[in-house]
Amino acid sequence: MTERSPAPGGLALVETLVNTLDIESGADALDTPEGRARIGITGDDEAEEARALRESLRAVLLAHAGHPPHRDVPPLGDLLAAAPLVVTVDPADGSAALTPADGHSLHTRVAAAVAEALVAGTWTRLKACEAADCHWAYYDRSPAGRGRWCSMQVCGARAKMRRYRAKGT
Repeated sequence: MTERSPAPGGLALVETLVNTLDIESGADALDTPEGRARIGITGDDEAEEARALRESLRAVLLAHAGHPPHRDVPPLGDLLAAAPLVVTVDPADGSAALTPADGHSLHTRVAAAVAEALVAGTWTRLKACEAADCHWAYYDRSPAGRGRWCSMQVCGARAKMRRYRAKGT
């Protein structure tokens, strides 16, 4: 849906997970083994958990853009509360990071990505497109951090055309 470059660091995983559902067409990449493999999960039971996580993330990304949740979802904090993270320290340079205690769990990988982005100050730059038929995740690189659409050429143009037509009636 978007021509934007991927989100930085671990936020790329969050962006990829949220964008496994194309709301406009209804296509869900989590329905296919290839789509599940892109985010590192394999089973159908993992796909159901990933869907719940995806929609909670989407609600948070909508909030980052100043919009209400798209539907009732479990709070993201509740879904990530049990995700075990550990502090790792690089002996060479002393740098520290929060990393997943279990690198295979999607929940712990997402929790680590959120923690990393929070420390880096990039978490609130990951947003969901304001277009109701899109809600695609994108990383807002605009100087003021006020991006509204995943694609100015698609969703932004549609919104502007709707406003223009509404003025004419």
